[in-house]
Amino acid sequence: MSTYADAGMLKNRLSSMTLTQFIVEDTNGDQQLALLMNAVQHACKVCANAIRKAGPCDLYGLAGEVNSTGDDVKKLDLIANTVWVDSLKQSGVCCLLVSEEEEDPIIITDVNKRGPFCVAFDPLDGSSNIDCNVSVGSIFSVYRRLSPSTENATVKDILRPGTECIAAGYSMFGAATELVITYGQGVYRFALDRAIGEFLFVEQVKFPQDGGKKIYSCNEGNLNSWDQPCKDYVHSCKNNGYGARYVGSMVSDVHRTLLYGGIFIYPADKKNTKGKLRVLYEGFPMAMITEQAGGVATTGMFLGKIGRIQDVVPEHIHDRCPIIMGGERDVKALLELYEKQSKA
Repeated sequence: MSTYADAGMLKNRLSSMTLTQFIVEDTNGDQQLALLMNAVQHACKVCANAIRKAGPCDLYGLAGEVNSTGDDVKKLDLIANTVWVDSLKQSGVCCLLVSEEEEDPIIITDVNKRGPFCVAFDPLDGSSNIDCNVSVGSIFSVYRRLSPSTENATVKDILRPGTECIAAGYSMFGAATELVITYGQGVYRFALDRAIGEFLFVEQVKFPQDGGKKIYSCNEGNLNSWDQPCKDYVHSCKNNGYGARYVGSMVSDVHRTLLYGGIFIYPADKKNTKGKLRVLYEGFPMAMITEQAGGVATTGMFLGKIGRIQDVVPEHIHDRCPIIMGGERDVKALLELYEKQSKA
């Protein structure tokens, strides 16, 4: 049995497309974009290694700091942030970086060590769960700068709607380490084979045609603070055979929703009137991936209208917006409740 399994594993390693190969082929000769994506996969591998060794290396617990959005910082938050910042800087193709862990944007001023890309990232999403060994991840979005390459980039190069994002993705560190990416032409899933140090192609991700499993994912502890359509939708899920699944790590909850179907909801509430999730490095990349996989990503009723997450124009680098994303079947049902409310 062991020999058979080993033979199957060897065959898969030899026949599967590696992420490196995919990057070279799918960037269509754009050497700078290929360098950027290789820097991303390197950062994901280093973070996966740090997380796997967190217990023995005393990396659990708080670092005694608060980040740009007011969250308590874990030791692994700082490590992951350093890994991402250094990897992207050393790629030589970035001009501006935005991290959840940094109050201000990082502007690369050396003309010999910068390029056309602006990257926003959450180096360790869901880190509040890290000490109990729950799946966490990293999320990123990529823009091509608009300002002249002879000048330093400015925040205007990245404070743009998600429709102008050229690439996005996330890695998930759980039972396996996975990396899911899109260049705006489909969504592709890779899994890390630690033995050879390569991400291997798993599948092209698409939402189930029939909507998939009946699953809703949200923090129901905040339900009484939501607007009425979200309350009504959750109640209808309970009455129509839906199961509740909520990890509390956006990467994990959206990953499951992409693969199984259903809906992920993180709306605005009375305390967080613009929602709690950040636009540039949570909303935009996950919305781009969701839409490219055949799903729907909306803010619900936000700033007086119902719209796509991708159409939001962030006012500052840590701006927030409500998040509703998933399969068309389920998101459409919630949007119908918003439309019904607006006509009442």
